[in-house]
Amino acid sequence: MAKDREVVEATVRVRYAETDTMGVVYHTNYLIWFEVGRGEYMRQKGGDYADFEAQGFYLPVSEVDARFIAPARYGDLVIIRTWMEELRSRSLTFAYEAVMQETGQVLATGHTKHICTDREGRVWVIPRKMRELLGGGTEK
Repeated sequence: MAKDREVVEATVRVRYAETDTMGVVYHTNYLIWFEVGRGEYMRQKGGDYADFEAQGFYLPVSEVDARFIAPARYGDLVIIRTWMEELRSRSLTFAYEAVMQETGQVLATGHTKHICTDREGRVWVIPRKMRELLGGGTEK
C-alpha cells in the first residue's frame, strides 16, 4: 500500500451471491469492489462521478490488474483501500488493496487505469478541476 498517498477506505460485506461453489468470493467480484472503492474515493475527495459525466466526460477502464492472495467467504467484512497511483494529463491509475477487516489479512491487490474521453470516445485532457479534486499520485 502507498504510505505516502491519501488512502480512502470502503467496507463491503461478502454476500452469498458473490461466492462460488468452493464458498469463496468469485474473482470478478473484486473488480466490482474496486469500483466501490473508486466511487468512495471520489466522494471523499468532494466529487461525484455522475457530475463528471454530466460535464460530458467519462473515465472508461483501459487496463485492469488483480493479484489474489487469500480467500474471503460469505459474511466476511472486507475493507477496500483505494488511492491515486498516477495522475497524467489524459489518464489516471487507481490502486487497490482488499483486506479482511477482522485480521488485516491482505486478500487481493490491483489497479485500474482510466482514460478520459468524451461521449463519442475521443480522448481528452482531464479537466483541471477534476485533476485538482483527485490529486495524489504521481502527476506526469
